[in-house]
Amino acid sequence: MGFDRQQLETFAVVAELRHFGHAASSLSITRGAVSQRINALEESLGVPLLVRDGAAPTPAGEALLRHIQVLRALETDTLNQIKPEGSERTRVAIAVNADSLATWFEPVGCAIAGSDFVLELIVDDQDHTLPILARGEAMGCVSTEGTAPTGFVAESIGAMEYECVAHPEFARTHFAQGLTLHTILAVPAVLFNRKDGLHAMFLERLLGFPVRGYAAHYFPSPSALLAAIQSGVGYGLVPSIQAQALLNSGDLISLAPHHKIPVDLYWHHWETAPPNARTISDMVMHHARQALIQLPRDGEIEASDASN
Repeated sequence: MGFDRQQLETFAVVAELRHFGHAASSLSITRGAVSQRINALEESLGVPLLVRDGAAPTPAGEALLRHIQVLRALETDTLNQIKPEGSERTRVAIAVNADSLATWFEPVGCAIAGSDFVLELIVDDQDHTLPILARGEAMGCVSTEGTAPTGFVAESIGAMEYECVAHPEFARTHFAQGLTLHTILAVPAVLFNRKDGLHAMFLERLLGFPVRGYAAHYFPSPSALLAAIQSGVGYGLVPSIQAQALLNSGDLISLAPHHKIPVDLYWHHWETAPPNARTISDMVMHHARQALIQLPRDGEIEASDASN
Protein backbone atom coordinates (compact mmCIF):
# COMPACT_ATOMS: atom_id res chain seq x y z
CA MET A 1 0.00 0.00 0.00
CA GLY A 2 1.34 3.40 -0.99
CA PHE A 3 0.87 6.70 0.82
CA ASP A 4 -1.04 9.66 -0.56
CA ARG A 5 1.53 12.47 -0.43
CA GLN A 6 -1.11 15.17 -0.05
CA GLN A 7 -2.54 13.39 2.97
CA LEU A 8 0.94 12.88 4.45
CA GLU A 9 1.84 16.55 4.17
CA THR A 10 -1.49 17.60 5.66
CA PHE A 11 -0.99 15.26 8.58
CA ALA A 12 2.57 16.51 9.11
CA VAL A 13 1.52 20.17 9.16
CA VAL A 14 -1.27 19.48 11.67
CA ALA A 15 1.10 17.47 13.87
CA GLU A 16 3.76 20.18 13.73
CA LEU A 17 1.41 23.11 14.34
CA ARG A 18 -0.82 21.19 16.79
CA HIS A 19 -3.88 22.90 15.30
CA PHE A 20 -6.27 22.05 12.45
CA GLY A 21 -7.16 25.67 11.74
CA HIS A 22 -3.54 26.82 11.62
CA ALA A 23 -2.71 23.90 9.35
CA ALA A 24 -5.55 24.90 7.01
CA SER A 25 -4.18 28.45 6.79
CA SER A 26 -0.66 27.17 6.18
CA LEU A 27 -1.83 24.86 3.39
CA SER A 28 -4.29 27.42 1.94
CA ILE A 29 -7.20 24.98 2.18
CA THR A 30 -10.33 24.84 4.32
CA ARG A 31 -10.37 23.29 7.75
CA GLY A 32 -12.89 20.79 6.43
CA ALA A 33 -10.44 19.70 3.74
CA VAL A 34 -7.78 19.18 6.40
CA SER A 35 -10.12 16.96 8.41
CA GLN A 36 -11.10 14.99 5.30
CA ARG A 37 -7.47 14.27 4.42
CA ILE A 38 -6.62 13.22 7.97
CA ASN A 39 -9.70 10.98 8.19
CA ALA A 40 -8.89 9.37 4.84
CA LEU A 41 -5.29 8.70 5.92
CA GLU A 42 -6.40 7.19 9.22
CA GLU A 43 -8.98 5.00 7.46
CA SER A 44 -6.41 3.76 4.95
CA LEU A 45 -3.98 2.83 7.74
CA GLY A 46 -6.61 1.56 10.15
CA VAL A 47 -5.21 3.45 13.15
CA PRO A 48 -5.78 6.88 14.71
CA LEU A 49 -2.90 9.25 13.99
CA LEU A 50 -3.91 12.33 15.95
CA VAL A 51 -5.47 13.00 19.33
CA ARG A 52 -8.23 15.39 18.36
CA ASP A 53 -7.97 17.38 21.59
CA GLY A 54 -4.69 19.20 21.03
CA ALA A 55 -3.89 17.63 17.65
CA ALA A 56 -0.91 15.76 19.11
CA PRO A 57 0.23 12.64 17.24
CA THR A 58 -0.54 9.21 18.65
CA PRO A 59 2.32 6.66 18.86
CA ALA A 60 1.41 5.57 15.33
CA GLY A 61 1.32 9.21 14.29
CA GLU A 62 4.79 9.79 15.77
CA ALA A 63 6.17 6.91 13.70
CA LEU A 64 4.53 8.33 10.57
CA LEU A 65 5.84 11.82 11.30
CA ARG A 66 9.39 10.45 11.57
CA HIS A 67 8.91 8.79 8.16
CA ILE A 68 7.73 12.08 6.66
CA GLN A 69 10.73 13.95 8.07
CA VAL A 70 13.12 11.47 6.44
CA LEU A 71 11.11 11.58 3.21
CA ARG A 72 11.26 15.39 3.08
CA ALA A 73 15.01 15.45 3.62
CA LEU A 74 15.60 12.72 1.04
CA GLU A 75 13.45 14.44 -1.58
CA THR A 76 15.14 17.80 -1.08
CA ASP A 77 18.56 16.19 -1.31
CA THR A 78 17.60 14.36 -4.51
CA LEU A 79 16.15 17.50 -6.11
CA ASN A 80 19.28 19.45 -5.25
CA GLN A 81 21.40 16.80 -6.95
CA ILE A 82 19.23 16.81 -10.06
CA LYS A 83 18.97 20.59 -10.33
CA PRO A 84 21.67 22.23 -8.18
CA GLU A 85 21.18 25.69 -9.74
CA GLY A 86 17.65 25.84 -8.34
CA SER A 87 18.44 24.07 -5.10
CA GLU A 88 15.96 24.31 -2.26
CA ARG A 89 17.06 24.78 1.32
CA THR A 90 16.39 21.74 3.49
CA ARG A 91 14.28 22.41 6.57
CA VAL A 92 15.76 20.76 9.67
CA ALA A 93 14.85 20.82 13.35
CA ILE A 94 17.30 19.95 16.12
CA ALA A 95 16.49 19.55 19.81
CA VAL A 96 19.21 20.89 22.09
CA ASN A 97 19.56 21.85 25.73
CA ALA A 98 19.97 25.50 26.68
CA ASP A 99 23.47 25.19 28.14
CA SER A 100 24.79 23.58 24.96
CA LEU A 101 23.11 26.23 22.81
CA ALA A 102 24.64 29.00 24.93
CA THR A 103 28.14 27.54 24.65
CA TRP A 104 29.50 24.99 22.18
CA PHE A 105 26.41 24.50 20.00
CA GLU A 106 25.90 28.15 19.07
CA PRO A 107 28.68 28.27 16.43
CA VAL A 108 27.71 24.92 14.92
CA GLY A 109 24.09 26.08 14.78
CA CYS A 110 25.20 29.20 12.91
CA ALA A 111 27.28 27.05 10.56
CA ILE A 112 24.28 24.84 9.79
CA ALA A 113 22.00 27.85 9.26
CA GLY A 114 24.65 29.42 7.03
CA SER A 115 24.70 26.34 4.79
CA ASP A 116 21.87 25.13 2.55
CA PHE A 117 19.51 24.57 5.48
CA VAL A 118 16.63 26.33 7.18
CA LEU A 119 17.21 25.57 10.85
CA GLU A 120 14.82 25.36 13.80
CA LEU A 121 16.33 24.81 17.24
CA ILE A 122 13.98 23.34 19.84
CA VAL A 123 15.28 24.03 23.35
CA ASP A 124 14.51 21.82 26.33
CA ASP A 125 16.23 20.27 29.31
CA GLN A 126 18.94 17.87 28.12
CA ASP A 127 17.16 14.98 29.83
CA HIS A 128 14.01 15.78 27.86
CA THR A 129 15.21 16.38 24.30
CA LEU A 130 15.04 12.71 23.27
CA PRO A 131 11.20 12.52 23.32
CA ILE A 132 11.15 15.42 20.85
CA LEU A 133 13.21 13.30 18.46
CA ALA A 134 11.11 10.19 19.09
CA ARG A 135 7.92 12.13 18.31
CA GLY A 136 9.29 13.01 14.89
CA GLU A 137 9.62 16.72 15.64
CA ALA A 138 13.39 16.82 15.02
CA MET A 139 16.00 15.05 12.91
CA GLY A 140 18.58 15.05 15.68
CA CYS A 141 19.03 15.94 19.33
CA VAL A 142 21.63 16.48 22.03
CA SER A 143 20.75 14.31 25.03
CA THR A 144 22.20 12.78 28.18
CA GLU A 145 20.63 9.44 27.24
CA GLY A 146 23.10 7.03 25.68
CA THR A 147 20.52 4.54 24.39
CA ALA A 148 18.90 5.43 21.09
CA PRO A 149 15.23 4.77 20.23
CA THR A 150 14.45 2.34 17.43
CA GLY A 151 15.50 3.78 14.09
CA PHE A 152 18.09 6.14 15.57
CA VAL A 153 21.78 6.07 16.48
CA ALA A 154 23.34 7.60 19.60
CA GLU A 155 26.96 8.73 19.40
CA SER A 156 29.02 10.00 22.33
CA ILE A 157 30.22 13.55 21.71
CA GLY A 158 31.91 14.36 25.04
CA ALA A 159 31.10 15.79 28.44
CA MET A 160 29.89 19.21 29.51
CA GLU A 161 31.63 20.07 32.79
CA TYR A 162 29.75 22.04 35.46
CA GLU A 163 31.25 24.00 38.33
CA CYS A 164 29.66 25.45 41.47
CA VAL A 165 30.35 29.18 41.56
CA ALA A 166 29.36 32.36 43.38
CA HIS A 167 30.23 36.05 43.51
CA PRO A 168 33.30 36.47 45.78
CA GLU A 169 31.46 38.74 48.24
CA PHE A 170 28.53 36.31 48.37
CA ALA A 171 30.95 33.47 49.07
CA ARG A 172 32.71 35.40 51.86
CA THR A 173 29.39 36.31 53.47
CA HIS A 174 27.64 32.96 53.29
CA PHE A 175 30.27 30.29 52.74
CA ALA A 176 33.16 31.35 54.97
CA GLN A 177 33.15 27.82 56.39
CA GLY A 178 32.58 26.23 53.01
CA LEU A 179 29.62 24.33 51.62
CA THR A 180 28.09 22.63 54.63
CA LEU A 181 24.60 21.30 55.21
CA HIS A 182 23.85 24.32 57.40
CA THR A 183 24.96 26.90 54.81
CA ILE A 184 23.31 25.01 51.95
CA LEU A 185 19.95 25.08 53.74
CA ALA A 186 20.37 28.74 54.69
CA VAL A 187 21.37 30.15 51.30
CA PRO A 188 19.37 30.14 48.04
CA ALA A 189 20.71 28.30 45.03
CA VAL A 190 20.17 29.46 41.45
CA LEU A 191 18.71 26.76 39.19
CA PHE A 192 17.65 26.67 35.56
CA ASN A 193 14.10 25.37 36.14
CA ARG A 194 12.18 22.79 38.14
CA LYS A 195 13.39 20.00 35.85
CA ASP A 196 16.98 20.81 36.82
CA GLY A 197 18.29 17.84 38.80
CA LEU A 198 21.98 18.67 38.43
CA HIS A 199 22.19 20.78 41.60
CA ALA A 200 20.66 18.02 43.73
CA MET A 201 23.11 15.52 42.24
CA PHE A 202 26.03 17.87 42.99
CA LEU A 203 25.00 18.29 46.63
CA GLU A 204 24.55 14.55 47.11
CA ARG A 205 28.00 13.87 45.69
CA LEU A 206 29.53 16.65 47.77
CA LEU A 207 27.99 15.67 51.11
CA GLY A 208 27.43 11.96 50.55
CA PHE A 209 23.67 12.04 51.08
CA PRO A 210 20.59 13.59 49.41
CA VAL A 211 19.78 17.16 50.42
CA ARG A 212 16.25 18.51 50.33
CA GLY A 213 14.54 21.64 51.53
CA TYR A 214 17.00 24.22 50.22
CA ALA A 215 15.66 27.43 48.70
CA ALA A 216 16.11 28.00 44.98
CA HIS A 217 15.69 30.81 42.47
CA TYR A 218 14.77 29.73 38.92
CA PHE A 219 16.29 31.52 35.93
CA PRO A 220 15.44 29.48 32.80
CA SER A 221 18.14 31.03 30.62
CA PRO A 222 21.89 30.28 30.81
CA SER A 223 22.82 33.95 30.51
CA ALA A 224 20.20 35.03 33.06
CA LEU A 225 21.26 32.28 35.47
CA LEU A 226 24.89 33.36 35.22
CA ALA A 227 23.93 37.03 35.64
CA ALA A 228 21.91 36.18 38.76
CA ILE A 229 24.91 34.44 40.30
CA GLN A 230 27.16 37.37 39.35
CA SER A 231 24.73 39.80 40.98
CA GLY A 232 24.95 37.91 44.27
CA VAL A 233 21.40 36.58 44.63
CA GLY A 234 22.62 33.01 45.08
CA TYR A 235 25.13 30.39 44.02
CA GLY A 236 24.84 27.66 41.43
CA LEU A 237 26.26 25.36 38.78
CA VAL A 238 27.30 26.70 35.39
CA PRO A 239 29.25 25.16 32.52
CA SER A 240 32.99 25.55 33.12
CA ILE A 241 33.51 26.84 29.57
CA GLN A 242 30.98 29.58 30.30
CA ALA A 243 32.45 30.54 33.68
CA GLN A 244 36.19 30.22 33.00
CA ALA A 245 36.84 33.82 31.97
CA LEU A 246 34.93 35.11 35.01
CA LEU A 247 36.85 32.77 37.30
CA ASN A 248 40.14 33.94 35.79
CA SER A 249 39.21 37.60 36.29
CA GLY A 250 38.05 37.07 39.87
CA ASP A 251 34.46 38.07 39.14
CA LEU A 252 33.38 34.59 40.24
CA ILE A 253 34.85 32.10 42.67
CA SER A 254 34.62 28.31 42.62
CA LEU A 255 33.01 26.95 45.77
CA ALA A 256 34.01 23.33 45.18
CA PRO A 257 36.87 23.20 42.66
CA HIS A 258 37.48 19.50 43.31
CA HIS A 259 33.84 18.55 42.77
CA LYS A 260 33.18 19.49 39.16
CA ILE A 261 30.41 17.51 37.49
CA PRO A 262 30.99 16.10 33.99
CA VAL A 263 27.73 15.37 32.19
CA ASP A 264 28.02 13.06 29.20
CA LEU A 265 26.23 14.19 26.05
CA TYR A 266 25.14 12.15 23.04
CA TRP A 267 24.12 13.12 19.53
CA HIS A 268 21.05 11.16 18.38
CA HIS A 269 20.27 11.03 14.68
CA TRP A 270 18.47 8.93 12.09
CA GLU A 271 19.97 5.50 11.52
CA THR A 272 19.20 5.69 7.80
CA ALA A 273 19.75 9.29 6.76
CA PRO A 274 20.05 11.10 3.42
CA PRO A 275 23.37 12.84 2.65
CA ASN A 276 22.18 16.28 3.79
CA ALA A 277 21.20 14.91 7.21
CA ARG A 278 24.54 13.10 7.50
CA THR A 279 26.27 16.39 6.74
CA ILE A 280 24.56 17.98 9.74
CA SER A 281 25.52 15.07 11.99
CA ASP A 282 29.14 15.34 10.87
CA MET A 283 29.15 19.08 11.64
CA VAL A 284 27.65 18.59 15.10
CA MET A 285 29.94 15.74 16.11
CA HIS A 286 33.10 17.37 14.77
CA HIS A 287 32.50 20.62 16.64
CA ALA A 288 31.31 18.92 19.85
CA ARG A 289 34.35 16.69 20.05
CA GLN A 290 36.58 19.75 19.77
CA ALA A 291 34.69 21.82 22.36
CA LEU A 292 33.62 19.22 24.94
CA ILE A 293 35.70 17.16 27.35
CA GLN A 294 36.52 13.71 25.99
CA LEU A 295 36.37 11.26 28.90
CA PRO A 296 37.46 7.62 29.02
CA ARG A 297 34.58 5.16 29.13
CA ASP A 298 35.17 4.24 32.78
CA GLY A 299 35.07 7.92 33.75
CA GLU A 300 31.54 8.44 32.54
CA ILE A 301 28.67 9.19 34.90
CA GLU A 302 25.15 7.98 34.55
CA ALA A 303 23.52 10.34 32.07
CA SER A 304 20.09 9.93 33.61
CA ASP A 305 21.34 11.51 36.85
CA ALA A 306 21.75 14.94 35.35
CA SER A 307 19.57 17.66 33.97
CA ASN A 308 19.54 21.27 32.71
